[in-house]
Amino acid sequence: MLKMTTRSAMLAAMFALVVPVQAQTVLTFGGSDAIGSILDRQNVRFTACANDKAGGKLKVNFIQGEQLGSDVQVIEQMMQGSVHIYGDVLDWYANWVKDYAILAWGFTFRDADHMQKFLDSPTYSAMAEKLRKEQGLRILAAAPTQPRILFSKKPVGSLKDLNGIKMRVPEIKTYLTLWETLGTRPSRLAWGEIYLGLKTGVVEAAEGPISSAYSAKFHEAATNVIRTDHLMSSAHITVNDKAFSALPADMQKMLSACAVEAVQNTRKTAQEETEDVVRKMAAEGAKVTAIDKAPIQQRAKEGVSKMEKDGAWTPGLWDQIQKL
Repeated sequence: MLKMTTRSAMLAAMFALVVPVQAQTVLTFGGSDAIGSILDRQNVRFTACANDKAGGKLKVNFIQGEQLGSDVQVIEQMMQGSVHIYGDVLDWYANWVKDYAILAWGFTFRDADHMQKFLDSPTYSAMAEKLRKEQGLRILAAAPTQPRILFSKKPVGSLKDLNGIKMRVPEIKTYLTLWETLGTRPSRLAWGEIYLGLKTGVVEAAEGPISSAYSAKFHEAATNVIRTDHLMSSAHITVNDKAFSALPADMQKMLSACAVEAVQNTRKTAQEETEDVVRKMAAEGAKVTAIDKAPIQQRAKEGVSKMEKDGAWTPGLWDQIQKL
């Protein structure tokens, strides 16, 4: 009996020394932008912030470039839960919540401050909540960044010069309709295929945010760079809501704070870099020109009623944004 008691005591002492080790949570962060681009740098910054502040409880694994596929493919993987985090532009969500299409309609926003007013509005908050409830995606932070500009293999000095140009646009209906409205012939190519498409003549023109397009070397393949500034680009970091909700409260707070810091840093960096990047393009052989935007703006405005009639976004949303 004494032996049994002693043995039991020894086993109890041994088990008391075994401290359960909590498994580290690993979150996969899917990228889609060119390595070194402003959004890629944002995502690297967020990853470093999260991994530094997680105290070993959590690790973010950022997979750069298009290794996991195109933007739409990465978003679909995030919805399924195989990817947990994604950071890019908000426009892609128009494929699931139609009001995001307004972000891809030319000349909707006057400048970055105007867009920020919209992102701070109850209207935008309702859009973000709809995305969370219906698709399981929680936007942690969002901000305006740089204007999108035009790259063309031939000079474009006016609205009529756009007529018939074969132009690459993203796989977003609003982009397609906008550039059709402006007279081009839209063509779909993945972001990583644009440089080669321009170089080989598969497409004659493309558009994109200044720093990302510079990183992808659009200005080398299409040397006419036109400051259309037709859209204010955006930046965001989004997480799979189920994965986020499963985290302890302190990790949720940390990820949210890192997302806000990274996205706001991107906005600041974007403003600082815009003119510097344009100068670099010119120094590297691109011909950078301005364009009379008034006729283009008017043509885009004429398309708003058609877009709303077709159900592209909630009727009256464009006018509501103009009043902000």
